[in-house]
Amino acid sequence: MASASSLSTSSRSAAAPAAAAPSFRQRRWVRMAAPLVLALVLAVLPLVLPEFANETIARIGVFAVAVLGLNVVMGYTGQVSLGQIFFLGVGAYVTAYGVQNDWNIVLVFVLACLIPAVAGLIVALAAARLGGLAIAMVTVALPIVGVPLAKRLSEFTGGSQGLSARFADNPEWTGLYDDQWQLYIVLVIGGIVFLLTRYLVRGKYGRAFAIVKGNENVASSMGISPYRYKVLAFTIASLIGGVSGFLYMLVVQYTSPETMSFGHSIELLAAMVIGGAGSIVGSILGGAWYVLVPQLTNAVDASLTALLQGAVLLLVLFVLPGGLASLPRALTRGRRRSGADRGVGAPPTTPSSTAGSGTAAEGSERERQGPA
Repeated sequence: MASASSLSTSSRSAAAPAAAAPSFRQRRWVRMAAPLVLALVLAVLPLVLPEFANETIARIGVFAVAVLGLNVVMGYTGQVSLGQIFFLGVGAYVTAYGVQNDWNIVLVFVLACLIPAVAGLIVALAAARLGGLAIAMVTVALPIVGVPLAKRLSEFTGGSQGLSARFADNPEWTGLYDDQWQLYIVLVIGGIVFLLTRYLVRGKYGRAFAIVKGNENVASSMGISPYRYKVLAFTIASLIGGVSGFLYMLVVQYTSPETMSFGHSIELLAAMVIGGAGSIVGSILGGAWYVLVPQLTNAVDASLTALLQGAVLLLVLFVLPGGLASLPRALTRGRRRSGADRGVGAPPTTPSSTAGSGTAAEGSERERQGPA
């Protein structure tokens, strides 16, 4: 019995370090090296890719930022917003107008961020007290009103003709081509926005957003004002929309009232859902979806573009309800489930279980024999 007990103890002590060992992704050197490797890849990528690939990645970056803004207000705070494309359009118009009037490009960037943020704050102050379909209707009005407003204010927007602006020609000292220079700017500005948003949603504000999303009554009981944080989230999303509008003009170099149409707003919402709501990585995947899927469906059959996009959307949501960002978790659950299925049957015999059964058998034999 003593040998069996010691064997059981030794087996438990041997299993403990294995259970406590961190996974590969959780190791400290991996967490430190991964950002450096990613930064190195992004620094080299524009230099080795062809022009078309650089332009496509730059467009993905533009709409990944736009989806990120939508994720702040919907994915993390749980507020319905169908007007994020409006703030992208405002940022694009401010950028185009400033460039055409030879304003300093830094001032143009600041205004392209602040003006949509102020507009979003004004809307949020009125709409954040609402909920459900009411706030959805308020945000739906933004692109619906924005399109005719842009056509009417032709002195600033160019009317139905729109505005074009080119301001991202590469400096001669860089030795880069225009597509490479533009992609570097998108990567730098977009990367900063993603990092700041990541710190935001993982800090105290992100925890407050999550509580408001879960239950506003619980948030109020904890001293967290749902109204305040909904206004904050909507304003931040509007500011990020303005950043995406600046990048849009950087890459596309043209904007018109069609830029902020309601159809594009729905496509942006679909991109967020497909990428993964409440996910930083999902915002990047949503941007890739927004840019690449229409190109792929047009290559298959231009007359069936909408039908094919809808079919792919339904297929992805049916297989991955949490969006593409949930694919690693789904694969992990699938491996665990398959491993459990293979282990169905007699439980494996371990030294501890053997020792325990031996001890129980000896005790039963002594009971049958009675006291000595």
